[in-house]
Amino acid sequence: MRRTLLSILIALSVSGAAFADDGDVSKVNGTASVEAGQRAGDVSSVNGSVRIGDRAIVKEASTVNGAVELGEGASATKAETVNGAVTLHEKAQVSGTVETVNGRLKLEKGADVKGQLSNVNGDITVEGAYVGGGIETTNSDITIGEGARIDGGIVVKKPSMSWFNGNSRVPRVVIGPHAVVQGTLRFEREVELYVSDSATVGRIDGATAKKFSGASP
Repeated sequence: MRRTLLSILIALSVSGAAFADDGDVSKVNGTASVEAGQRAGDVSSVNGSVRIGDRAIVKEASTVNGAVELGEGASATKAETVNGAVTLHEKAQVSGTVETVNGRLKLEKGADVKGQLSNVNGDITVEGAYVGGGIETTNSDITIGEGARIDGGIVVKKPSMSWFNGNSRVPRVVIGPHAVVQGTLRFEREVELYVSDSATVGRIDGATAKKFSGASP
């Protein structure tokens, strides 16, 4: 996550100020929202969620402590938080990255992310959606649902020793029916990897795939 974004949001938190400039929507405490079908610049909060209504168009949607949600058909250049979930509803679009540190990532059917999808902790679910910049995580379960497409591969990073010593849970990665993952699936730690017999995946490093038939393993 860009240092400039965090610097701005932390400065807002310290000053207690909120501002609007060139269509920006900003809150320190509470939800920053844009109504359905409306346009705005950057939409941000420090302690609160960010909600973008159906078919609304914004620039960056970001917060520090809270969820980020893009409604059906909404679009943004980036969606990010530190502590909270990020959800893209059906046909929502993000031209850049979607990221959180501690939180769930969910893309519903037809959602489109041109950049990377990433977190450290929290389930990642891609339901018939598209990710153009790959997926990266450390401790998350990953479900690539039926018909989803991931370009840029998947990376599950090795956790730090301090985290690993306190958490021996093995992440579960499922590549569902008719899903496509282009690029390398690289696992720097132990995972349980399940790949549908109708899915298409790239090279697998660091794990052995268990094949399954039907909707789920």
